[in-house]
Parts: sequence; C-alpha cells; structure tokens
Amino acid sequence: MNTKQSVVNNFLWRFMERCGAQGVTFVVSIVLARKLGPTVYGTVALVSIFMLIMQVFVDSGMGNALIQKKDADDLDFSSVFWFNIAMCSFLYLIMFVAAPFIAAFYNMPELTPLVRVISLMLIISGMKNVQQAYVSRHMMFRIFFFSTLGGTITAAVVGIAMAYLGFGVWALVAQMLVNAAADTTILWITVKWRPKMFFSMSRLKKLFSYGWKLLISAVLDTVYNELRQLIIGKMYTKSDLAQFNQGQKFPQFIVTNINTSIDSVLLPTMSNAQDDPATVRSMTRRAIKTSTYLIMPFMMGLAVCAEPAIRLIITDEWLPCVPFLRVFCFSYAFYPIHTANLNAIKAMGRSDLFLILEILKKIVGLVAILSTMWISVMAMAYSLFFTSIICQMINAWPNKKLLGYSYFNQFMDMLPQICISLFMGAIVYSVQFLGLNDILTLTIQIPLGMVIYVALSKTFRVESYTYVIDTVKGFLNKRKTKEI
Repeated sequence: MNTKQSVVNNFLWRFMERCGAQGVTFVVSIVLARKLGPTVYGTVALVSIFMLIMQVFVDSGMGNALIQKKDADDLDFSSVFWFNIAMCSFLYLIMFVAAPFIAAFYNMPELTPLVRVISLMLIISGMKNVQQAYVSRHMMFRIFFFSTLGGTITAAVVGIAMAYLGFGVWALVAQMLVNAAADTTILWITVKWRPKMFFSMSRLKKLFSYGWKLLISAVLDTVYNELRQLIIGKMYTKSDLAQFNQGQKFPQFIVTNINTSIDSVLLPTMSNAQDDPATVRSMTRRAIKTSTYLIMPFMMGLAVCAEPAIRLIITDEWLPCVPFLRVFCFSYAFYPIHTANLNAIKAMGRSDLFLILEILKKIVGLVAILSTMWISVMAMAYSLFFTSIICQMINAWPNKKLLGYSYFNQFMDMLPQICISLFMGAIVYSVQFLGLNDILTLTIQIPLGMVIYVALSKTFRVESYTYVIDTVKGFLNKRKTKEI
C-alpha cells in the first residue's frame, strides 16, 4: 500500500473511531444534561480541572518520543511502560492526599471522595498509554475503532442507568471510569504487544531528552487551558462554569473528531519523512487545506444555528451557554493550522522550538486571562478567541524557515474555505428571522447550509473540495474491490 493510501485509510479509521465514540458520548451528555442540570455538571467540571492537569504527566512526553524515534524497539516500549506505571501510582497518591485541600479551596467538602475516585483514571491511563503509542507508531488505527467504541458504549449504559436511578454526580463519575477501564481492556485484548520484564534507564533518558520538552509544553498548555475554568469555578458560580463548559462541548465534539484523526495519523507519517522537508511541507499544507475545508463549515453552521439547537436539544435551562458556544466555534475553526504546524515541528525533531512556542503563547494567554478575569466570564471567553488568532501566527513562525511555508501562505490556503463559510453562515442565519419553530428552523438551516457550501465549492472550483471527493471515491472503490 502506498503512503497516500495508508494515510487516508488510517485517517478514515481514526475518524470513524472518533465519530463513533464522540457521537455516543455526545448523545449521552445530552441525556445527562437534561436529567442532571448545570449544577451537577459544574461539580464534576471542578474536579476534572485537576485531573486533566495530572493526566498530562501520565504520558511524560514519552508517547510522542516513541512515535518519533525511528528505531524504537521492545526495550524502549517496555522501559516507558514500567516508568509510566510507577509515575501513575505516584500521581494517584498525590491526588488522594490533595483531595481534602482541593475541596477546601472550593469550600465544598463533598469534593474529597469525588477527587479520590475519579483519580483512579490515572492508574488506568498508565496501563493504556504505551499501547496507544504502539498502535499510532504502527498505523493500526482500526484497533482504536473497536476499543474506543466498546468502552464508550459500555460507559454510556452505566452512566444513563445510574442517572435515572438517582445517583446524581456519581453517574458522571462512573461513566468516566467505566469508559477508561473498558477502553483499556479492549485495547489490551486486541493489541498483541506486551511489556517485557526488562528496563533500560539509558534508553529512557534518550527518549526523555526529546519528550521532556513536550511534557513541559503539554503541562503549560493544559494548565493554561484549565486556568480559565479554575478561575470561573472560584470567582463565579458552578452554574457559570457549567454553561462555559457546555458552550465548549458542542464545537469541541466536531473539531476533536476531525482534528484528532488528522493529528494521530500526521505525526507518525511526518516522522517517517523527517529527513525530507519538502515532503513534510507538502503534508502540512495538505493537512491545513483539507481540515479547514471540513471544519470551517461545521463551526460556522453551529454558531449560526446555536440558539434553536440548544433550546431544542438540552432545553432553555442551558441557553446561557449560547454566547460561549459561538466564541468557541470561531476559536476552534482555526485549530487545523495549530495542529499541522506543531506536528511538523515535532516530526522534524525540534521539541526545543515546540517548548519555546508554548512559553510565548502562554505569556500572551496569561496576560489576556488576568486582564479579563475581573470583568466577566464572557470577557474571559472573548480573550480566548483573540489569543487564538495571535497563537496561529506564533505556531506558524518556525515553519517559514524549516519548511518555507509562512503564515501568509497558510492563510491564503485557508482563504477560500473562510470566504464560502462566511457566505453560507450569513444565508443560514437569516432563516431565523422567518419566525418558525425550532424544529422547522433547523430542518431548513442544516440542508440549506450543506447545499450552499457544496455549490459554492463547485462553482469556485475549490481545490480542497475536489481532493476530498476524490479521496472518498478512491476509498470506497478500494473497499468495493476488496469485497469482490
């Protein structure tokens, strides 16, 4: 199988895995949001802030190091596995001891048992991390499809059942733990690699020399991303935090599916071509053009349809999340430019540049947060959008020299998608002025937006449209040929 076919096939498997898992999770979150309400969701969000920060240390940058290293073998994988187990046990102990202090910080004693139980996910993640790196390195994304979907469906049944049996916040906790446990179990069954009973500190040091910079970068990124929620949870109400999170969840659902799929396939593929900058440049350009073509219309469509969609799906109780949702839509619309540029830098082995970029971006972001935290939650959300624009330029800066692909070139590659998405969004938004009920409004808006976007793509001969259509046709024809 040639490189293009391999990349496309693995992307589509990863994309189907993300869509399947996130689709089930999305439906479950709607059911639980209607059943449990903003206050319960806000409580779990408070705990999740600290969990996400701890989760960064589980990888320690080693997963990416295993993928990026050309000659990684069993000794490398086994050394990282045993290191991760020790690290995760230590991190769980920290969270167990810190639980009462976290509860005291928010003046909510009931958080102590929640923190201690949710933190068990750290142990589970330690069992899964190296298996995931092995799957990514060997481009075996079909396996992810079955493990992730199996875990998500199992967790969905448990979460919904417990919610309707009156377990409240513990329904959300159980859903998270069961999802991680089932996912890990299926991954261990389907992936044949097993850790060997040996360990090399010298190998670990070599991997860590690359990975520690990515670790620090990830810690900075996660702390920065969670800092807004930490401040909202402390300075404002649980309901405010829940509305902010819910506004993020809808656009994040769409972008995560597409972006994670591209991200997972792009790093190992680029790493294989790290000695050929022209090839990495071509991959980076293709990733930016194709992913923005897919993401832009979704983000624009969701932003203009937000109010009737939220009212219909999760009731009027969640309408305050609409302004947040729209801000996140416009922020996430440009995520492909971040992902493609950063993967190119990692694939070229420049984790030092990666760390420098993260420090620069976090300085900009921190200034924005400190400037708006005293104003309102909405002001903090707007600051996220403006820093996202600045961070695009920062992420693109090194690749002007490394690949000869400047931010201006990248923006021009995105411009056709931006223009037709804006035009489509304006037409779709105008439907709301007809004064129809929510169901009828959405029934008109969604197909109308799709027709306008495709029609404009064909009329103006947008290159990404042709590429996507040809790629899907090629994949389907290949599947038909195999069946015959």
